Amino acid sequence: MRGARRKLVVFVTTGSKKEARAIAETLVDRKLAACASVVGVVDSLYRWQGKVQRSREVLLMIKTTTRTYAALERRVKALHSYEVPEIIALPITDGLPAYLAWLDRETGK
Repeated sequence: MRGARRKLVVFVTTGSKKEARAIAETLVDRKLAACASVVGVVDSLYRWQGKVQRSREVLLMIKTTTRTYAALERRVKALHSYEVPEIIALPITDGLPAYLAWLDRETGK
């Protein structure tokens, strides 16, 4: 696992690139994330309030730690335009040791 036990990648979808960038800038500025990548437009298909919906969204991929996750989640919810935003955290099980050390440094560990 090479020191990756406490690292996360968080996926968030937004309604626009402007919204994704604003969330990304805030998270990195507040050291809640080491990096936030605005991946681009994705075509989403989902069920919402009993109906199948289709929309074009922008995917945001955020790298952080378990220590900062709760604050990151609160901040995303506060900034996000959706009633129930997608905020999904997945553990990073391995990675380049130098990158993982940088992730820790940038999130204030």
